[in-house]
Amino acid sequence: MKKTIAIIGSGFSALSASSYLKQYGFDVSVFEKNSTVGGRARQLKKDGFTFDIGPSWYWMPDIFEKFFNDFGKSTSDYYQLDKLSPAYKIFFKDEIITIGDTMDKICTEFERIEPGSSKPLRQFIDKAATNYDIAINKVVLKPGISPFELVTPETATRVDQFFKTISGDVRKKFKNPKLISTLEFPVLFLGAKPSNTPSFYSFMNYADFGLGTWHPRGGMYEVIKAMKSLAEGLGVKIYTNSAVEKINVEQKTATSIKVNGEIKTFDIVLSGADYHHSETLLDEAFRQYSETYWSKKTFAPSSLLFYVGFNKKLKNIEHHNLFFDTSFETHAEEIYDNPQWPKDPLFYANFPSVTDTSMAPKDCETGFFLIPIAPGIEDTDEIRAQYFDIIMSRFKKLTQQDISNSIIFKESFCVKDFIKEYNSYKGNAYGMANTLSQTAFLRPKLKSKKVKNLYFTGQLTVPGPGVPPSLISGKLVAQLINKYHNQ
Repeated sequence: MKKTIAIIGSGFSALSASSYLKQYGFDVSVFEKNSTVGGRARQLKKDGFTFDIGPSWYWMPDIFEKFFNDFGKSTSDYYQLDKLSPAYKIFFKDEIITIGDTMDKICTEFERIEPGSSKPLRQFIDKAATNYDIAINKVVLKPGISPFELVTPETATRVDQFFKTISGDVRKKFKNPKLISTLEFPVLFLGAKPSNTPSFYSFMNYADFGLGTWHPRGGMYEVIKAMKSLAEGLGVKIYTNSAVEKINVEQKTATSIKVNGEIKTFDIVLSGADYHHSETLLDEAFRQYSETYWSKKTFAPSSLLFYVGFNKKLKNIEHHNLFFDTSFETHAEEIYDNPQWPKDPLFYANFPSVTDTSMAPKDCETGFFLIPIAPGIEDTDEIRAQYFDIIMSRFKKLTQQDISNSIIFKESFCVKDFIKEYNSYKGNAYGMANTLSQTAFLRPKLKSKKVKNLYFTGQLTVPGPGVPPSLISGKLVAQLINKYHNQ
């Protein structure tokens, strides 16, 4: 008989694992507490507006393509991808930097800001491209079991890059603070300050400038719909509105889960839910990591998010927009070093209807605003309203348009919602940061050390935060389960 597997959660990593495990011949059932699949990658539809309420950047298109290729499919079988031109805009106090869709365009923009900077930029991105190849094809495809996984002929010659930082590298090559911020921005997707992120992770700059920024027509949720379609086509059973309340252990072996009050027996349990929450589903004796362990870890930021419907087309904006008109360093300190609500927050604004008319009614604009914040801080309606006013005031000034009477509706999402909707530790939005001491084998394990037949996947384990790493995390854990249980 086929071995049965219960998967808790239906985010990118869980859906990825479900398809690989089904391909390996397991009988797979997915249990999602919410009414729709996708985990943090969900969708809000309201009055003709469509919002991705989770991830909104489509980077590393090769990772998505490889995932579907593993099942004899292509992304184009499920959704249409458009390369964004320009990729995004960055608004500073006195200037706007536009990141084009080719290296030539980006070099021209860098030269405009800092004459002579295009040559070190090309050198930096060439090095980043090599790092990308090593990272994606060697390092991240390891299950995080042993430190020796990081030792390859390629990484051995680059060991210094694990002890230097992105921030240090960038500041050696570039003097203009705007260009420095532009090059430090991509590692924020890894969830840590550039000054704490190993310089090897410059591969994120290649993902940005080299591979470009893309948009799945209809929004990021099209990727989730595609993964659900693939999984169900393979025979994976998916149950929504199915909250897992307990992982039952007998003789140190996971034997069943409690779903909506009902006990369901399985040979193997895999949790794609928040790792900390997943362990709270176990009796304390079977948990690998204490509350002290979690409290000492560096978590990626949480976010204050606003979903806003505008009754007109907006001016002077692109699909993706970064507002760096305040201090990058100060805001980072207020997230990581001295957690508090930021005094002058950087923020991000996404207007998918600029390039995809399906995402807003005619002559309207879909707006998604994000302020990165420290996880675990106070979250009240009054604070949310205060920060909405702050960013709307700056948005109006920097884009030179009056929007005060153009807002049809707004909804918000913050720390309390991340906890309630996703059981997220301290309401973090992106998992555990990829600092040197939280890389590869130093992250929480895919395989439980205390309970047989219990596994984990997602952005708190290997390889780390972000959508492409989550797809890979699902593949890694499926390979591990197949290795131990499919002889």
